[in-house]
Amino acid sequence: MADRIELTGLKARGYHGVFDFEKREGQDFVVDMVCWLDFSAAAKSDDLADTINYAELAQIAHDVITGEPYDLIEKVSATIADRVMESFGQLFAVEVTVHKPSAPIPLDFADVAVVARRSRGRV
Repeated sequence: MADRIELTGLKARGYHGVFDFEKREGQDFVVDMVCWLDFSAAAKSDDLADTINYAELAQIAHDVITGEPYDLIEKVSATIADRVMESFGQLFAVEVTVHKPSAPIPLDFADVAVVARRSRGRV
């Protein structure tokens, strides 16, 4: 069985990018996460201890976005995914999307995003 917990639209200011001005001025990043796990025990017990605290998920993503600057959002999304998998042993898999809506692209566009997926092989 694979249930899901989804966190969408977490916004935080970070200083990631290959250009000096991105690291100097920063910009907003948006994170979406999908976590696969079996939460039947939590559904039965109605106890937070039997599932994943989504506030903790959000904090991990926020800490990475606002933390050490990276050149690539590929690194940002992979770091979030790896930390989430390390923090929650009951996860089968996690998918982390990092959006960079203000990416320095000299064309009209809505969004740029990268997705990192980590799995323990069950999903």
